[in-house]
Amino acid sequence: MQAWILFTLLAVVMQSVRTAAQKQIAQSITAAAATLVRYLFGLPFALGYYFSLSYFYQGEEIVGNAVFYRASTLAAIAQIFATVFLIKALTLRNFAVGTALVKTEALLTAVLGAVFFSAALSSIAYLSVFLGVLGVLIASNWKVNWRDLVENESIKYGVGAGLGFALASLWIREASLSLDIPRLLSASTVLLYMVAIQTVLCLLFVAIRERMQLVLVLSRWKSCFFIGFTSLAGSVGWFTAMSLQDAAVVKTLGQIEFLVTLLITYFYFGEKITLKECLGIALVAVSVILLISTS
Repeated sequence: MQAWILFTLLAVVMQSVRTAAQKQIAQSITAAAATLVRYLFGLPFALGYYFSLSYFYQGEEIVGNAVFYRASTLAAIAQIFATVFLIKALTLRNFAVGTALVKTEALLTAVLGAVFFSAALSSIAYLSVFLGVLGVLIASNWKVNWRDLVENESIKYGVGAGLGFALASLWIREASLSLDIPRLLSASTVLLYMVAIQTVLCLLFVAIRERMQLVLVLSRWKSCFFIGFTSLAGSVGWFTAMSLQDAAVVKTLGQIEFLVTLLITYFYFGEKITLKECLGIALVAVSVILLISTS
């Protein structure tokens, strides 16, 4: 099995755990504070991971360049906004449509990559991306009308999160490929730089606008460290996979998170899976098979 697939699977598992924990803590703190938790408590793990790889790859000289700093900084900012939008979508009462739209991230990544990043895919890869997103939307029982497009905040936050994560993915890959060092090391370098920037920006915002939230965050330090670790582990998977493979392809394989969730619901909790969910699962499965067989 190719390395990018293994790192994507790692990212999927860790992201699922982190999202659940972050959704829980977001019920007692603001979206901005919950976003800060992800970066502030992930920074020590990012430092440890980076220096471990630096020791392993002794002799490799890491030299930043204009592309690295520009792409990494833009990715950091895009990911902050995307995380805030995602948390807001998760905490709304009717968030099903919004969270389903976040899953269009793979399709947005493919389109934006082809138009702005010279990252065009093969026709089979585009088909795989489309089938994967369609499968998730069908299984989510997604439906929307024109009134919803104007009035439903879930949709606004869902599209915002999907767009932010898509842009972040493309800039992460661009930044990593700009460094002439082994991909594991380049991915960890981008990750550490981004997490450091994100920690400073989020900490400044919360300290200035929501100072009392810092007390609430520190009082939940055990949960925060858990979120920081799982977030960092997931980022290691995403960043490394996207350094080895096109971002849209990685994000499409990442759609199996939804498939796994539905299967756990059926086998572990004994809940029935509807015909629409079966169709969605089938489309996601076909999408993943196409990706793996053509990679």
